[in-house]
Amino acid sequence: MKNIEQAYEIAKQRYGELGVDTDKVMKQLKTIAISLHCWQGDDVGGFETAGAELSGGGIQATGNYPGKARTIDELRADIETALSMIPGKHRLNLHACYLDNGGKFVDRNEITVEHFQSWIDWANANGLGMDFNPTYFSHEKAADGFTLSHADKGIRDFWIEHGIACRKIGAQMGKQLGSTTVTNVWIPDGYKDIPVDRWGPRVRLVDSLDKIFAEKLDSKIHLDAVESKLFGIGAESYTVGSHEFYMGYAVSRQKLLCLDAGHYHPTEVISDKISSVLMFVPELLLHVSRPVRWDSDHVVILNDELCAIAQELIRSGKLDKVHIGLDFFDASINRVAAWVIGTRCMIKALLLALLEPAEKLRANEQSGDYTSRLAILEELKTQPFGAVWDYYCLKADVPVGKQWLDEVKKYEADVTGKRM
Repeated sequence: MKNIEQAYEIAKQRYGELGVDTDKVMKQLKTIAISLHCWQGDDVGGFETAGAELSGGGIQATGNYPGKARTIDELRADIETALSMIPGKHRLNLHACYLDNGGKFVDRNEITVEHFQSWIDWANANGLGMDFNPTYFSHEKAADGFTLSHADKGIRDFWIEHGIACRKIGAQMGKQLGSTTVTNVWIPDGYKDIPVDRWGPRVRLVDSLDKIFAEKLDSKIHLDAVESKLFGIGAESYTVGSHEFYMGYAVSRQKLLCLDAGHYHPTEVISDKISSVLMFVPELLLHVSRPVRWDSDHVVILNDELCAIAQELIRSGKLDKVHIGLDFFDASINRVAAWVIGTRCMIKALLLALLEPAEKLRANEQSGDYTSRLAILEELKTQPFGAVWDYYCLKADVPVGKQWLDEVKKYEADVTGKRM
């Protein structure tokens, strides 16, 4: 502890020479909440019983690491364990298929807040906000790859009813927890091979979305987001809800646009899209993931793009207009560790961005002093960031350095490793 404090004092001085107040930075960092995705804990399984299929819709977690959560209680215990190793106060991002139905199957167009009340109570007891997602995959009515854009009106109406129900549930989450819930709509709709009619499914999707969003909800407790995707498994040639489609929809309806780091061409990055999109939509939702060659949803690491995303949020001054969520599911490693690694890396990236002398760099740029801009940005790369991070974790009473890994290993030995 003494060594950590001594190292921090040196780091504080070093950053101070650049005009950065590290104490102020850590105070701001403490206010930024990350929305942890529940589906990392059980490989996107959920808790529906007989009546729903367990695959489909372009969702696939790979790996067979032992110990995944099998019940709601196990999943909550795993999330609590992960949160105990992550500095700050955060949120839970829940999918509709994780309902608490008491063991009795409830179809998705029939869910109500009562099926999520135990989640709300749990979140309240743990001081967490919540975000929500309709589940438009892993269901017999999504088996042919279409939901809200389906040509069959009966199936389309079923999924519209699901979306309406989820908005009401999301609003109740926000109301009861006193923290605005973002409910995000993503659908897997698309064709495996080249379609003849690209227009028709998109016309139907617009109509379905308009019906889902018809009821005006209080923006203080609930916000709507729509999420695009480049392609999915079984929808390689045509995705109804493309980036251009949802960009136009979000702008025209003034909804949040969700930018998922894995939902674009390999040469595209969402860090470059943030400033453009925020020009035209009220707020943004981010699904921070790590694509490897495709939308593979690898665990987030402290790589260049993660740092660039955080830098754009801080440098733009628009952090209050952006909701940060994580979206990855790796079943090849310890699932609790995956949450901890990914979330701590997201927070590290934000800390790195906050430790920049942004005003000084902006002044250099505006005056045409690109030499100083480049020089300072390069000097920042060797500043003692790690000492500030360790001190931040120490003050937040969470494990410093790799100490958290020892705790995960102990939890694995005592809890998850005993699950058969």
